[in-house]
Amino acid sequence: MKKIYALFILIALSLFFHPPASQAQKGGDTEIKDRIRAAEIAYLAQKLDLTPDEAQKFWPLYNQYTKEVEILIAERRKRNKTPQQDRQPTDANELGYERRMLDIKTHYSQEFQKVLPPAKAGNVFRSEREFRNQLIRTMKDRQSRNVGGPGARRFRQ
Repeated sequence: MKKIYALFILIALSLFFHPPASQAQKGGDTEIKDRIRAAEIAYLAQKLDLTPDEAQKFWPLYNQYTKEVEILIAERRKRNKTPQQDRQPTDANELGYERRMLDIKTHYSQEFQKVLPPAKAGNVFRSEREFRNQLIRTMKDRQSRNVGGPGARRFRQ
């Protein structure tokens, strides 16, 4: 079963990094986000090794958690785009953001513990962080291959 999840993750990541030409021309931001989300779900499912009963209770809760985090991140981005004179000092904004993020994670940590065994509930945020780190490494590797790939020497001087 774990091999299937690993295979799914590899396929999802390869689709993410090699979109069809038509998607590359259209921009395909939502397609890319969907692919990342699918890969994240597969990664978490493999790492947490959820039973069907646990999965049924966990995924709606996790989806709610990610929506709250995405809303907070969007608010932060919007606030950072406003002109400097119209907003509060940056440190106060950052502290407020960090406090709200901590509140969300604390709340959902408690909620995850209600639907998962303690060991699995304790691995949710860690597994999420591992996935993001793996995704970033893969993107950096891809970027460095594109910059230093064949033919790159012709353009460096």
